[in-house]
Amino acid sequence: MGCVLNGHSEPSENAEHELWMTIQQEASDSLSRETLLSTYLDAFVLSHPSLEHVLAFTLGNKLASTTLDADDLYNLFLDVLKSSTEVRKGLYADLRAFKDRDPACNTYCHCLLHFKGFQACQVYRIGHYLWNQDRKSLSCVLQSRASEVFDVDIHPAAKIGNGIIFDHASGVVIGETAVVGNNVSIMHGVTLGGTGKEGGDRHPKIRDGVLIGAGASVIGNIIVGEGAKIAPGAVVLREVPPRTAAFGAPARLVGGWKNPTKLDDVPGETMDHVSYVLDWSDYVI
Repeated sequence: MGCVLNGHSEPSENAEHELWMTIQQEASDSLSRETLLSTYLDAFVLSHPSLEHVLAFTLGNKLASTTLDADDLYNLFLDVLKSSTEVRKGLYADLRAFKDRDPACNTYCHCLLHFKGFQACQVYRIGHYLWNQDRKSLSCVLQSRASEVFDVDIHPAAKIGNGIIFDHASGVVIGETAVVGNNVSIMHGVTLGGTGKEGGDRHPKIRDGVLIGAGASVIGNIIVGEGAKIAPGAVVLREVPPRTAAFGAPARLVGGWKNPTKLDDVPGETMDHVSYVLDWSDYVI
């Protein structure tokens, strides 16, 4: 199905077209199985000429309110998607990441229309573009609406790479100076926050390939190294070395701080939450 889109590659026109053809076929297949969805699928997918149009229409309708017109949002989103190669690159990489790494994602179409973590991430990408265009008031309005609609609160100044999964996504909070690398998987209830005592650069730096489990908090301007794993519910207050696993509150490393166990895989891509942690933990029911 065309070239593989990871955190670094740029989608070719051929790869974009092939993915769009796949989404259209998936929508047609769904319609053939469930005719009750004919109006819905026609409005959200089959009547549109491209994936960018579908996303702009979907997000415009999701974020519209009594004071934010759906058509105005649609035109804004579509303009950004057409203007920014970086936003479009993130869109395609995120969509493929969900399909590759989330076992609940059976089709690209399902993710595009129904996965609020994917949708919230695309609102962030558009807001981040607007923030960098000095349209900060508008980007903050989009942040607020995304928080209200999706229960995902990402400051538009945060820097987030490509191939990102916000799985389930409810309660995810990412602060202003946070940096998230490529191919990172973040579960629901995760906070990338500041300590509350500092201004300036005060949020975590999450390197490529990291997995952060449900309900975990990473606090302060600390680094979570490439390919590290943060277990569900962990409270991370100090640096986590690359290819290690941290668990507990406050968090400690599997194997100990002096000689931590090194992970063989890239947890952000395998989505393995508990290997090594269960082997070393003294938790007993």
